[in-house]
Amino acid sequence: MRGAITGDFALGEVTWFRVGGAVETLFQPADEDDLATFLRALPEDVPVMTIGLGSNSLIREGGVPGVAIRLPMRGFGAIERVGETRIRVGAAAPDKQVAKAALDFGLGGFAFYFGIPGGIGGALRMNAGANGGDTSQRVVEVRAIDRRGEVHVFANADMGYAYRHCSAPGDLIFTSAVFEGVAADKAEIETQMAAVTEHRETAQPIRSKTGGSTFKNPPGQSAWKLVDAAGMRGFRVGGAQVSEMHCNFLINTGDATAYDIELLGETVRARVLETSGVQLEWEIKRFGRFAAGRAVEPFLGA
Repeated sequence: MRGAITGDFALGEVTWFRVGGAVETLFQPADEDDLATFLRALPEDVPVMTIGLGSNSLIREGGVPGVAIRLPMRGFGAIERVGETRIRVGAAAPDKQVAKAALDFGLGGFAFYFGIPGGIGGALRMNAGANGGDTSQRVVEVRAIDRRGEVHVFANADMGYAYRHCSAPGDLIFTSAVFEGVAADKAEIETQMAAVTEHRETAQPIRSKTGGSTFKNPPGQSAWKLVDAAGMRGFRVGGAQVSEMHCNFLINTGDATAYDIELLGETVRARVLETSGVQLEWEIKRFGRFAAGRAVEPFLGA
């Protein structure tokens, strides 16, 4: 193995919320072959999780057992043109950089990525989208490695994409993907990207410690409207708060814990269920164990 191995790594330090415990081992592979070698050598009973840029993740205070895989830019961040309208992107590449590269190539269809503060690996896993576009509209094929270190290539249809979801096996670690855009005028693409930026800066608390959109939009409804109607705008638990600017964002006001944030989220879910009958689903991924005596029940145990 040629990658970097770190013991007792504080995952909270690499998430946007800046809270949470440590993982027993962090592995950052040098390249795809190195990742496959590591996974083949790792005992089957050792849990494995993948973490990207940390924008959509909440790490619980009790820490994460086993190994966390984090793909570095150096081995997994390349963006290259592979056809007239196609690009190959490494899973560690930030979504925003993909939008910029597509602009340079004169390829439309990627402007929505300019407003998503995550990486391509996470975008592939959750079908990330914004401003009317999503990942499933652009994906041609996805390359991945499974828990046994075997390489797989999936077509778009194999990914089972739906709203903020893919049905590909959970043990897969995506390493790269081929995307297809459309030839477009660069000035038009720049206009679309500017609109994305304006929307984010005026409607979202992007300068706060937040994990992005907290809950999925229920079919035909907006999560933020349900949260607002439930009277939860600005509601606080400890150092965690429902954003005053956008009710589907939870923020760390400075001294929040992972417990505060998850308890706030479940309080919101319970209140929305009570007032509207809708069960909001978490969009933010939560990892790890609760600290002793600080477990949080879904919907507060209702």
